[in-house]
Amino acid sequence: MIEQDTVKLLRECDAGVKMGVASIDDVAEYVRSDELRRLLVDCKKEHEKLSGEIQSQLDRYQDEGKDPNPIAKKMSWLKTGVKLAMHESDHTIADLMTDGCNMGVKSLNRYLNQYEAADEVSKDITKRLIHLEETLAGDIRSYL
Repeated sequence: MIEQDTVKLLRECDAGVKMGVASIDDVAEYVRSDELRRLLVDCKKEHEKLSGEIQSQLDRYQDEGKDPNPIAKKMSWLKTGVKLAMHESDHTIADLMTDGCNMGVKSLNRYLNQYEAADEVSKDITKRLIHLEETLAGDIRSYL
């Protein structure tokens, strides 16, 4: 049970990290503020660092990981495109990113509870990813 929950939790973290990086990439060209750009770039780097840790753990279990749900990814991309087409601003970017962070935190906490038999390493990675999402949402509040 421990190994099964560990792999499932790591897969969800893998999908979440990939979704976070894709979301940052989707808005990057529209960012006007140097400070907001720095916050997003720093967050992306931290996501990529966690991605390496996740992949390393998944490799231990000979698992490929998980891509984000294609429908969720497409819906996020469409929402971003429509909102930025209507009002291209740092406010809109902060709003979109905050919504994404909040969804990520909610999902990751649900998976942390669902896969409670997962090992401590995968739980720690999940908690650090949650913290990263919460921190970004807090850091960009001034742009809302």
